[in-house]
Amino acid sequence: MFLLQKRQWLKNRTNNYNQISKEYYHVRKLLLKILWLYQKFFTLLGYGSCRYYPTCSEYARINFEKNPLLTAFYNSFTRILRCNQLFDGGIDYPVLQHFTCKAAKLDINSVKYWLVPNQKNRCYIIKNFSYKG
Repeated sequence: MFLLQKRQWLKNRTNNYNQISKEYYHVRKLLLKILWLYQKFFTLLGYGSCRYYPTCSEYARINFEKNPLLTAFYNSFTRILRCNQLFDGGIDYPVLQHFTCKAAKLDINSVKYWLVPNQKNRCYIIKNFSYKG
């Protein structure tokens, strides 16, 4: 009886998690679309004004693609606050919070981002410029 209840609890928990992740999926897609519009139309006004590489909007886009939403919001917000005359700027790659390794077809044209180990279970995310996808 206890095993049956535990199995039902796990099933409900998985269904709730899938429902939450689907809701976050739509929020993530909306935020990525807003960032795309910003990069496409509004960065032409102040082109070259970001003090960092990758630019703040590219940094935010990579964060929203690869990290959980709250982590992406926090990292993007702190990056935008640092993008001013009081900080030196320079190269500041996004950090992947939770690394999961999945087998996939690997060749130079199928890899969108390179993951470079930083700390235990954390990686820098570096864009592959030869990716055409």
